[in-house]
This record gives sequence, structure tokens and C-alpha cells, in this order.
Amino acid sequence: MLAMMTSGPRHGYDLKRTHDDWFAGMRPLAFGQVYSTLSRLQRDGLAQVAHTESGDGPDRVVYELTEEGRQRVNEWLSEPVDPAGAHAEELIRKTLAAYRLNADPDGLMARQRTQHLRRIRALEPAGPATRAGTGSAELAPRLLEDHIRLHLDADLRWLEIAADRIRRHPPQYPGLPAQPTKPITAIGSGELAEPIEPQGLVEPRGVVEGQEPAEPAEAAEPVEPRAGGTPA
Repeated sequence: MLAMMTSGPRHGYDLKRTHDDWFAGMRPLAFGQVYSTLSRLQRDGLAQVAHTESGDGPDRVVYELTEEGRQRVNEWLSEPVDPAGAHAEELIRKTLAAYRLNADPDGLMARQRTQHLRRIRALEPAGPATRAGTGSAELAPRLLEDHIRLHLDADLRWLEIAADRIRRHPPQYPGLPAQPTKPITAIGSGELAEPIEPQGLVEPRGVVEGQEPAEPAEAAEPVEPRAGGTPA
């Protein structure tokens, strides 16, 4: 959700509409999830209330990123997805976010390929003895490694296809605004820390930085919460 606030202040309904546009065809964002996430982002110092809009309907609370929030977006977009575990949805969302923000999607995909290749090399057997195994006791771990390797290979193929599509349809959106401490142009320049090497299977991470686990989509928009209050 932080990534969707980089272009300027947004209210809850606008964030939901932007999410469902960016990630069309994927699980829509529930209104309740929007407001609970905004509350948590405020608590963590990543977002703040910019102002309240008044009109014919209920007042709309408009939120904006803090400097710390903008830094978090930079970091999130610079880090490849951990290829261990269930990561496919986060990989797609992060690639689309980098594309929508014109935040060097090619650099992100290049770093992701490097991370996947590291993981594949880590799965390679050390030698003939290891490759042969010790019988039925080795069957389960070998099958698991085969499953992981095939999924990693599929991801690498997807990254090639995604890169080709983006080259044929380059981003038409303005890039992220520069920051005084760490500009977005630093992504991929070598100034960022190396990603953490994956260590086996892990639980999936949040699909969008700052986003709570998904809830079932709701049919109607609830009343926008007033500043300092809670959703009606």
C-alpha cells in the first residue's frame, strides 16, 4: 500500500481503486483491509494524515507518506523476493509496482534472476555420492528439491517473458520523486546492501509492503473514517 501513496496523498477509497487497477485479475483489496492497514502504517510512522476533504458525503481522511515511509518503499522495490517458499504472488505484485512507478523494473528483475540462480545453485548436489543418495531415506528430500528447482526454473522463464513485455510496453508513468537521503535512482547502482540468502522454505511475505493479510472483498464502501477516529 505504501507504493501506491508515492505519487501523492490518497484517501482510502482511492487506494482501493488504485490497488484493483494496478493488480487487475488478482485478489481485490477489501475496504476493511485498507483502513486497518492505514491505521497500522500511522502507528509505525510510515504514513500520516495530510488533511480531511469535506463534500456532499462523509468527510474523507487523506493520508500521505512520511519520509520513513518513502524510504521503506525504496527498500522494498530494491529487494528481490525470497525465492524460497510461496512467493509467486509477491513476485508479480512487486514487478507490477516497479513498472507502475517507473522504478527501474528491469533492474528489479535482474536482481531477482540473480537471487533465483543462487537458490538453484544451492540445491545442486555436492558430488556423485550425494547425488546417488542412500536409498529410500533420501527420496523425500530429493523430491522436494526437484519440486523447488522446477518452480524456480518456471519463475526464471516468467521473468524473461515479463522483461520482454515491459520492453515492448515501456512505463508511461512518472518515476518516484527523489528523496534527499536516498534517491530512487540509487536502486541497482550498487549502493544497496546485498539481499539475504534464502535459507530453506519460509512462510510467504506480505504481497505489498505494509499490507495486512487479505480479507474477503466487501460489496460496498464503508463510511470514510474521520481524522483521529475509527471507521464507521
